[in-house]
Amino acid sequence: MPTQVNVLSHPLINAELSKLRQTSTSPKEFREGVETISLLLGYEASRTLGEESFDGQTPVAPFTGSKIKPRVGLTPILRAGLGMTDALLKLFPSAPVYHLGLYREKVTLQPVEYYSKLPPSPPIDQVFLLDPLIATGGTASAALAMIADWGIDVKNVKLLCILASKAGLAHVQAEYPDLEIWVAGVDKDLTVEGIISPGLGDSGDRLFNTLR
Repeated sequence: MPTQVNVLSHPLINAELSKLRQTSTSPKEFREGVETISLLLGYEASRTLGEESFDGQTPVAPFTGSKIKPRVGLTPILRAGLGMTDALLKLFPSAPVYHLGLYREKVTLQPVEYYSKLPPSPPIDQVFLLDPLIATGGTASAALAMIADWGIDVKNVKLLCILASKAGLAHVQAEYPDLEIWVAGVDKDLTVEGIISPGLGDSGDRLFNTLR
């Protein structure tokens, strides 16, 4: 993997991802697994955030504390990115959440934008872009273009995803080589329909119990 792609290899994550893959996993269990992995991804991706110090007072004595310096915003890609949002809000409870609506057209596999909740100018410094699956990479790249046009340098974006394909990661990396990516697992293959294989199916349908 390129140096900007961080694949978390951890027994807890591997076990949760294996549970997500299984057809027998219920929507409730699927949501819980996505939240667990998202929390661990967010924790690891936050390691390099800048800090600033402040003077505080304990019940015993003064102390020098620290707090996160950049203003963090969360940007889930609808609808599956919603499954990752609560986990990141546990880490950044005051972070604004900016929803982006994108779907992949079934024939061309190209992303189509249908919703954006980005304000006129960014009141934040750092974006955590949330999308459980990076299949072809088209949707993530389209979301990154929207964020860049909004005024956030891609160097200040961290893309968090549960599972990606090698081709999808290569696509996103080719367009945005400075992007920092955090992913729990990478699969080698894509089907002709652009679905990750073996993958875990449609994450949105499994999160919200809308499988047909």
